[in-house]
Formats: sequence, structure tokens, C-alpha cells
Amino acid sequence: MSFLRIAAMAALISAFTPAAAQRGPALAGIWRNDSDSVRIRIAPCGPGLCGRVVAASEKAKADAAQGGTDRLIGTELFHDFRREEDGLWYGQVYVPDIDKTFDGTLELVDRDTIVGKGCLFAGFGCKTQSWKRVR
Repeated sequence: MSFLRIAAMAALISAFTPAAAQRGPALAGIWRNDSDSVRIRIAPCGPGLCGRVVAASEKAKADAAQGGTDRLIGTELFHDFRREEDGLWYGQVYVPDIDKTFDGTLELVDRDTIVGKGCLFAGFGCKTQSWKRVR
């Protein structure tokens, strides 16, 4: 599984509703994956949070283009993430290098670290990835 797939699945870790923002740490901001090949901006969108790509390496762009996403910058990787009672954020993650969307979770580990988890199907083919706050 390519890095972009893992990154996109992990990206699904960041989203919150206005009410959730009052009861927990905000996930809004700029986040980078461990290799810093993709950066996303997490911000409110509708009733949840979304994450759009704001920077990407040439390799990440090429992998996305090969999968059918011509412009990786500006692509929404995380959509409608909402915090649930268990403390996790639930939403959908788009994986540009395979042009597919999956359900995923995000967990705030500490103020500057989130871990995303996405599964290809019913708990199988799961991947996790850490994201670090840039600002």
C-alpha cells in the first residue's frame, strides 16, 4: 500500500464540530505526515471538520496523478469528521492514489499529534498513520 494511501487513511483523524471544540482540544490547523510529504489544513466545514492538502512532495503528487487525482493540492482528504462520545473522531477519508473513499477515525494523542486509522473493509486491511501539528 502506498504512502499516500496510508496518509489519506490517517488523515481522517482530524475533525470537530463547534460544540466539540468547546469540550476538547481543537484539531484545526496545519498537520504533516511523518515523512512531511503531505500537509493538510484541518478546518470546520459544515457541521464537522475537513482536511485539505495544502502542500505535497513531487512524489506524492505523482502517486495521486497515477491514481486519477490530477491536482493533489486542494484535494479534500478528510471529510465531515465529528467527535463521538468515545473521544474518537469519525468521518470519511479520500485516498487519491486509488481514487477511493473510506470510513476512518482520528485520535488526538496529545496537543500536537493525531493518529488516523482507516480500513479497506470491515476491519480488514487497516492502516494507521501519525500526523504532527505544524501550526
